[in-house]
Amino acid sequence: MQTVVVIGGGITGLCTMHELQKQKVEKNLPLRLILVEKNNHLGGKLHSVREHGFIMETGADSIVARHKSVLPLVQDIGLESELVYNSTGISYIYSHNTLHAIPADSVFGIPTSIDSLNSSTLISEKGKQDALKDFDLAENPFTKDSSIGEFLEYYLGKELVEKQIAPVLSGVYSGDLYKLTMASTLPSLLDYKNQYGSIIKGFGENREQFQKSAEKKFISFKRGLSQLIEKLEETLTDVEIVKGVETKAILKSGDRYLCEFDNGDSIEADTIVLSTPHQAASALLRDEKIQTELNSIRNASIIAVYVGFDIPDDQLPADGTGYIVSENTDVLCNACTWTSRKWKHTSESGNLLIRMFYKSSNPAFEQLKGLNDAQLVDVALKDIRKSLKIEGKPVVSNVTKWTDLMPVYGMDHAKIVQSLTEQMEEEYPNVFLAGCSYYGVGIGNCIQNGQDTARKILDFNK
Repeated sequence: MQTVVVIGGGITGLCTMHELQKQKVEKNLPLRLILVEKNNHLGGKLHSVREHGFIMETGADSIVARHKSVLPLVQDIGLESELVYNSTGISYIYSHNTLHAIPADSVFGIPTSIDSLNSSTLISEKGKQDALKDFDLAENPFTKDSSIGEFLEYYLGKELVEKQIAPVLSGVYSGDLYKLTMASTLPSLLDYKNQYGSIIKGFGENREQFQKSAEKKFISFKRGLSQLIEKLEETLTDVEIVKGVETKAILKSGDRYLCEFDNGDSIEADTIVLSTPHQAASALLRDEKIQTELNSIRNASIIAVYVGFDIPDDQLPADGTGYIVSENTDVLCNACTWTSRKWKHTSESGNLLIRMFYKSSNPAFEQLKGLNDAQLVDVALKDIRKSLKIEGKPVVSNVTKWTDLMPVYGMDHAKIVQSLTEQMEEEYPNVFLAGCSYYGVGIGNCIQNGQDTARKILDFNK
C-alpha cells in the first residue's frame, strides 16, 4: 500500500485529497491518505468568522465563478443550494479626497471606447489625448513576457495608467504593474493590440463577454467560504486528518520519506505534497540548492480590518460596492469594500459591514504593522469617517494580518517554478510542491492545482 501525505490543509491540500480519494474509490487503488495541518482548523487563508449577525472572511471574500474548476467541485460535494452571488454596482477610485466612479464600461480601468475614456473624472484632457495614441501606434516591441505596466503606458499614456488602471490592476494582482508580465495578468492585451490595432478597440469589440462575466462573477456560500472547507472535510471519509500538529522536517529514507512532527511522531511516506507557503517548504526540505530558488519567490503583506455597525448600509453612496485608493488622499488604506452591500448574506440585519485593506506597498505600512488590533481598528474608523463621512462606534471588528504570505508573481516567476519542478523531480521524486506560491493565487487556481497534483501523483506511480 502506498502512503500519500499532504502537508497543509488549505484549499489546495484539501482538493488534492478530494481528488485522490475519488480516484482511490473509483479504481480501487491501494492508497493510505494522510492530511496534516498545523492549525486546529482546516482552510488555510480561507476562514469565516461569524459574529453578531455578520460574516467576516479572514482571507479571500469570494471565488471567481467562471474558473473551470469551481462549479464542478461545488456540484460534486453537494453545495449548489448554498451558493450566493455578489451584488454588482459602481466601483470607485478615491483620489484627491473624492470618490470618482470608474467608468461603467471600462475593464480593469481600461476604457472600451472613446466615450468611456472621455467620461472619466480622474483623467485630465491632456491625459485623454495621450491615450488616443493607442489608435495610431502600430509599432509593437512587446511579447507576453513583457511588463504589463510598460505595455499599457506605451500605448495609453502615463496618466491613464497611473490614475485609473494601476489602482485597479494592482489591487487584483497584488503587485507593481511594471514588475508583472502580461502572461501572468492579462495576456489578451497583446492579442487585442495585434488583432484590432488598438487596446481600447479590442476591449470594445469584446465588451459583451466582460459585461456578461461581471454579473454573477463571484460566488460565496450562505454561511461564508468556510462552508466549502467544512464540506470538503466532511467528504474526506477515507482520509486520516491530523490537526494541530506541525511538520518539522522531511528526510529521505531509502526510496521513501520520513515526516517528523512537533509532537514527536513521524510517518514514512511514499509520496508527499507540500501544500504550504514556499517559506515552509524551504524550511522542511533544508536543501541549500532548492532553498535558493524557493527563497527567490517574492511575497507581500496585507492587513485587513472589518468593522460592523448598527447602522443601515443605505448610508453608503447609492449603487456602490467599494473603492480603491489612488494618489493624493487623506486616508491610509489601499482599498475599501462595502461588504454588506456587495454580499447581502454577510449582514443578517442589513446593517453596515465594511472591510479596509492596508498593503505592504503602502508607505504607511511600516508604521501600521506595529500597531495592535485596537489601534488598527481606530485607523480604519478614521479612514471611514474621512472617505465615507460615516460616524459611529462599531458593534464588531476583526483584524487579520497576513505577513509575507501574499505571493507576488514577478517577471521571472514562471522560470523559477519551472526550475523548481525540474529540481524536485531529480532530487525529491514523489515530492510535489503545490499551492498559491507557485500556480496562481485565486481560489479557482488552487482548486485546479490540487486536482492536477493528485493526477500527477497517480500518473507518476502507475
